[in-house]
Amino acid sequence: MKLSEELIWRGFSAETTIKNPADLDTRASKKFYLGADPSADSLTIGNLASLMMCACFVRHGYQPYMLVGGATGQVGDPKDTGERELMSLEEIAHNKACIGKQMENVIQTDKLVMVDNYDWFKDMNYLAFLREVGKAFSMTQLLDRQFVQNRIGEGGSGISYAEFSYTLIQGYDFLHLYREYGIDLQLCGVDQYGNCTSGIHLIKRLENAEADVWSAPLVIDPITGRKFGKSEGNAIWLSSAKTSIFDFYQFWLNQPDEAVEQLIKFYTIYDKTEVDRLLAAHTKQPEHRIAQKALARGVTTVVHGPKHAAAVENLTSTLFSTDLTTLTANDITEFTTYLPAFNRGTSIVDVLVSSSLASSKAKAREFIAQGAISVNGVKVTDDTLVLKQTSLIKKGKNQFAVIC
Repeated sequence: MKLSEELIWRGFSAETTIKNPADLDTRASKKFYLGADPSADSLTIGNLASLMMCACFVRHGYQPYMLVGGATGQVGDPKDTGERELMSLEEIAHNKACIGKQMENVIQTDKLVMVDNYDWFKDMNYLAFLREVGKAFSMTQLLDRQFVQNRIGEGGSGISYAEFSYTLIQGYDFLHLYREYGIDLQLCGVDQYGNCTSGIHLIKRLENAEADVWSAPLVIDPITGRKFGKSEGNAIWLSSAKTSIFDFYQFWLNQPDEAVEQLIKFYTIYDKTEVDRLLAAHTKQPEHRIAQKALARGVTTVVHGPKHAAAVENLTSTLFSTDLTTLTANDITEFTTYLPAFNRGTSIVDVLVSSSLASSKAKAREFIAQGAISVNGVKVTDDTLVLKQTSLIKKGKNQFAVIC
């Protein structure tokens, strides 16, 4: 497959300034950049979709530049609903370091260049910015942006000058990278497309040159109908400290049949031959969930590496195909790497709350009363139970904790 063919086959094609996707195959400058703001200390699987698109470009010979927005992070990427809380400079620095490592982990190439827009904004004179960038935009052009309309229209929450200016700052990033590195292509999620075109405008206006944007569609959770992202309250994080590797694997394993074809193309590096084979096998025996297993293994390998992917795959097989009453203490102890673990002598209610299997002690007692909790394969009926030996706690079908 050529790059343009693979992008379209995988579904990495939304709004773009490129009229003919095949032009990507013969583009003279094979450099692109993708930006991320440090609004948290981890990226989510929403961000991962854009990174997987970047990896596709890299496989076809493009050089990636990953921008971590130390400057834009101090302003906050505007939301449709209201102002973002400003973070401290210490938080921003910590978040930048964390998400930078995650970007490098997914885009595995020695050609990767990491950049930070704080480096070129920290000494910029405000008047110089207004003269060069501010004069290049009309207020009409800026007020037409959808996020601005959502914020200042009837029922809107209003918008600060800082967030209103965000698109100018992001546009200048593209201009700077064009001048400094010759980058004339920006990749993004389609929700960022409008901000990205600000850079095209500046490059055209100030350099009399052409630049392009290629965007990927938003990935929609097939169950909730919402996009995958931290602002939606349904975030699946790339950091194992925020979403455990076991839970990460389970998320993909439990995707419905109607979503798995799109997700396996988006989130794995399996080629078309392998994807076609997996989907055909899945169609013949859907009860075996062949596609979901391949999806979970593939995405977990990309984010956490093959060793962890194999381990949680084996753990899943053990937990769901074994009579839990037959597990030994040694068996259970081996689960502590990937499941929440607590010391012996902890009450069943405290375990459920501390492991987030229950949102409160009242909810934990409710789950026990409903017969939703088991210990070593045996349902618990006593909500005063104190766990004094190595045990595996299970809630519902696929949530676990360990006492050891």
